[in-house]
Amino acid sequence: MMPSSTIQSVPCPTQRAILGALWYFEIFRHPLTAEEVWACSNCPDVSMAAFLPQLDALVESGQVFVYQSFYQTQADPDWVSRRLDFNRRADAFLPKAHRMARLIGAFPFIRAVLVSGSLSKHCMPPDGDIDYFLVTEPGRLWLARTLLVLFKKAFLLNSHKYFCVNYFIDTEHLEIEEKNLFTATEVSTLLPLYGAEWCERFAAANDWRRQYLPNFPKRPILGVPPHGKPVVKKLAEWLLRGGLGARLDALAMRITVGYWRRKFRHFDERTFDGALKSRRYVSKHHPLYFQQKVLAAYAKRMQANIQN
Repeated sequence: MMPSSTIQSVPCPTQRAILGALWYFEIFRHPLTAEEVWACSNCPDVSMAAFLPQLDALVESGQVFVYQSFYQTQADPDWVSRRLDFNRRADAFLPKAHRMARLIGAFPFIRAVLVSGSLSKHCMPPDGDIDYFLVTEPGRLWLARTLLVLFKKAFLLNSHKYFCVNYFIDTEHLEIEEKNLFTATEVSTLLPLYGAEWCERFAAANDWRRQYLPNFPKRPILGVPPHGKPVVKKLAEWLLRGGLGARLDALAMRITVGYWRRKFRHFDERTFDGALKSRRYVSKHHPLYFQQKVLAAYAKRMQANIQN
């Protein structure tokens, strides 16, 4: 149950930002450490030293609870054990993600590989997948996507567990077009694993995220391998240059989007475009439309605390 205190009883902007950050991650029942609360709070120009007393004041007032070293607005200590279990599982999945990223990076036209979703936040639920965010060569995005999907079907028995390639952009369209708290959080937490130079360019193109998360630290690139072209990849890209590659890319897009249109015919146009955005330069396959669900839940949470 939410505490009786409301956002109106917290005049300090920093405290409002703290509650907003906690409410957002509590949609996932995910408590935060003090450092994470600061990183996820929209309070620019507030140092960690100035931030901590405001967080302590919320604890003292009973609006925020702290269990072990984790903060939340719900009086439910079980959330901490759940998070720690997810963290331990993430530790086991990360080496697999690194190995798979190197494999994905060896495919034609792949320029960068980043981990998204739960694992990018160092969490992995029991039924979770490793989600990848990929950057491709312009004009070959759909061909690259199709090659990866065919590999998954042929050699991984269509398993999504360690190989969920659900978001592609190309190097000429690095800036994410949808700009909101959800996309800012996802962009900020992406974990670079391959193609260091393109990961850097992606981060620079999406500096708008600081409008929502001004304190969130930039993901380190140190140790991330640069984009390279082993012999087989270089040969494949040479063979698929020019008109042949362009025609195959257009065909791959037409077949894929046509299949999605039939499979998700119950989606209206706006929902389809939001959940399965399909352009020559971007492919997003999020049929559950998690972004919409999270933002709606967050808006409802904020409104409930304003009204109470």
